[in-house]
Amino acid sequence: MHNESMSGKRKPIYVIAEMACSHEGDPQRGRKIIEAATDAQADAIQFQIWLAKDVMVPHHPDYDKLNRIELSREAWTELAQHGRARRPQMEIIACVYERGSVDFAEDLKVDAYKLHSADLSNPSLVKYVAQTGKRIDLSVGASTLTEIQTAIDWIRGTSDSNIWLMYGYQNFPTRTDDVHLDYMMKLRNVFELPIGYQDHSDAETGAAFWLPAAAAGMGVEILEKHITHDRAFKGIDHEAALNPDEFARFVRMVREIEAARGIAIPKSFSPDEQKYRKYSKKSIVASRPLPKGSVVRESDLIFMRAPELGLPPDRSDVLIGRSTKRDISAYELVVEHDLT
Repeated sequence: MHNESMSGKRKPIYVIAEMACSHEGDPQRGRKIIEAATDAQADAIQFQIWLAKDVMVPHHPDYDKLNRIELSREAWTELAQHGRARRPQMEIIACVYERGSVDFAEDLKVDAYKLHSADLSNPSLVKYVAQTGKRIDLSVGASTLTEIQTAIDWIRGTSDSNIWLMYGYQNFPTRTDDVHLDYMMKLRNVFELPIGYQDHSDAETGAAFWLPAAAAGMGVEILEKHITHDRAFKGIDHEAALNPDEFARFVRMVREIEAARGIAIPKSFSPDEQKYRKYSKKSIVASRPLPKGSVVRESDLIFMRAPELGLPPDRSDVLIGRSTKRDISAYELVVEHDLT
């Protein structure tokens, strides 16, 4: 479950660039977003693939807007090709809402799927996606434990698809006191699956960076962050979306956090640490001049920093009661080879 090997070395946090609807139905904007994700070295770009007629009733108040920003299958094909040409190792995740989009995503040869929390109780779609055998990222916001477990059971009863749980508060932008990161980590422990954090914080505030940083510090394996071509455009999904330069800074931040976390097992001291030990660790030195033949008493020893490391204070018992072979000056290291 945990993103850590037996050697204690963690796998890098998997960073997802979520395009969502920031393309506004314009393939050229989609290309710019993909280019920003590739330049930032995101691990994956996430496409929301749908046709309005398949996901929303015609009389819905948002139907016309959804229809206006819909990308054609041809546009998605070109965008996928563009992403692979720019950065072949960047995976493509398809967020799908119905079977037709799954079939199309399979033609695109996407690497993984995301299922919106709205579909956790949709066995028809969950099982259909599971039949692909590809990884499934389950969005679990505003879902009960029973709904999450049921979706997991449907997947496991269908295939061996890997499952990631994606936690996020579904409100744009998200207030910090609504996030509940501790509950996110509880989900990882309950279901024993990798957990990811989907951040929807206000991109104009520091929380857009420090909240994901906090999640990374708590041990999430995946971070999903919205990206846009230009937040000043104030288009759909812009509230939580980072601009290209901000997203690049976000990825750099994540990698710096990983470097700071290091490994979970003891390691050899670095040259800097060895230098620090030599400077700061205390050694046993003589509290007064000790002429040759002196029997060392406890009061003859004190613990101080010295230019060179000697015996540590917890080794004083091996010195007490022994005689000096030579004269030892005050504040000089007292070591075993100078004693009989």
